[in-house]
Amino acid sequence: MTTPSDPANLYFFSERFRRFLPNSQAITLALILLFGSSLIYWLTDLLMPVFASIVLAYLLNGLVEKAERKKIPHLVAVYLVFSAFITCLGFALFVLMPMVSEQAVQLVQNIPGMIKNMQAQIMHLPQKYPQIFTQTRIKDLMFSIQGELLKYWQTVISSSAASVIGLVSAMVYLFLVPFMVFFFLKDKDIILNWFLQFMPRDRHLTIRVWKEVDIQLGNYVRGKFIEVFILWFVSYIAYAVIGLNYAMLLAVLMGVSVIIPYVGATLVTFPVVGVAYLQWGLHHDNFMYLLIAYSIIQALDGVVLVPLLFSEAVNLHPVAIIVAILFFGGLWGFWGVFFAIPLATVVKSVLTAWPRVGDSSAIY
Repeated sequence: MTTPSDPANLYFFSERFRRFLPNSQAITLALILLFGSSLIYWLTDLLMPVFASIVLAYLLNGLVEKAERKKIPHLVAVYLVFSAFITCLGFALFVLMPMVSEQAVQLVQNIPGMIKNMQAQIMHLPQKYPQIFTQTRIKDLMFSIQGELLKYWQTVISSSAASVIGLVSAMVYLFLVPFMVFFFLKDKDIILNWFLQFMPRDRHLTIRVWKEVDIQLGNYVRGKFIEVFILWFVSYIAYAVIGLNYAMLLAVLMGVSVIIPYVGATLVTFPVVGVAYLQWGLHHDNFMYLLIAYSIIQALDGVVLVPLLFSEAVNLHPVAIIVAILFFGGLWGFWGVFFAIPLATVVKSVLTAWPRVGDSSAIY
């Protein structure tokens, strides 16, 4: 009969422990991931300007490095990239946002008229299709729609006070974030060296994982920003030429929709087609032109842009992408959705690089 101190039992438990944490580098990697995840989860609200600045500086640093490879001094490259960043930010704030806000206000003001138009068309359904729709069923449907709209407007009104606080926070971000982005770009090496002195020395596995993640993460996020810009620009040109109402607002929605794979393209279809239907009706030529243009844009995005921009990205199964969107979106909201695929890539890279028992090359 064996006892808890039996050598066989001790060997069994030590082997189990080694299977979970095979070496000190794995422990280091696990602690870094745990500490980083905890820091982001618990301090997101408090340090959001810092996290946003780090993300933006990380994205812009790729442009700085490209400029440096062309023999441009580091400080000059930083000033050039930062100036371009401020120019784009100014365009978004003082040109794009006012247009989008104006069209959003117009859309909200026209919603009652759209609802009346929709009600009138719905009420004619029993006359056109008496075998499918009845007056009683249509009235019940209208009552339910009105109830849902009333709940929606109550939610909008109750959140108006919170929007004032959000506006104040946005003003603070507009000052702090560019300021920190500049110094993160300018003093990147100083900041990294200061931070690395607190890290364990035995971190070869962590460095290996980070190099793989850095390639995938940088390619994906920079490619996603380019995809958003191209889709927004092309959509706006197409909608403006056709004469669609709220062209800028809907084009921005088209660009933002690519942030959420699969789901975004489906969701943005409803406002685009809905506005076109209420503006022209089903049998107008412009409605058909809009559908053709929208289909071509979505097809070019899937067939041309995605393979071209993300050819070096890690392939993830669609189920893994959906799970990542749900999980990280539930944790961190919009930013969790935006970085769902990069974070899933991080998880995949960690699992791939995690050392196995008997794998002597895993620690190098």
